[in-house]
Amino acid sequence: MRRKDREVTDFNEIIKIVDECDIVRLGLADGDYPYIVPVNFAYKVEAGKLCLYIHGAMAGRKYEMLQANPVCSFEMDIPLKMDCLVEQKDVTMRYKCVMGQAAVEFLEGDEKQQAIDYIIMDRYDETRDFQYNKSAVSRTAVAKLTVTHITAKVNPLTGGADL
Repeated sequence: MRRKDREVTDFNEIIKIVDECDIVRLGLADGDYPYIVPVNFAYKVEAGKLCLYIHGAMAGRKYEMLQANPVCSFEMDIPLKMDCLVEQKDVTMRYKCVMGQAAVEFLEGDEKQQAIDYIIMDRYDETRDFQYNKSAVSRTAVAKLTVTHITAKVNPLTGGADL
């Protein structure tokens, strides 16, 4: 990372950034060009490792690519503010971001149901107690992305106070 002054290395601080994000962008290998797809996600820290959970149809480009090559890169970010630095005659974007790579595993059976009920649905107040159509579970793919490499970077609003 070129800007070491913006690097976040504390795992707990990285998790705080992850918690603020609603969308993760997956980078998947697709021949000559990468395929980038935004998805909502939930997460859990297991034995000191970050695991992201995503869900979707059991068909389509994302599903087929993850089945064929069960690894991905990912990125999530929070734009804070465009900042015009008058005295320096400079402009900078204030932000928080997390990037990395993960191994992908599709969940089945009880493990899939528990991921939906206790991780994915539990992420937001609106869905925590929502009585969803459980018959849709058999038609839903749930993938666990076990993070194998992670980096984070912050260009704070003020001297690091917004970490």
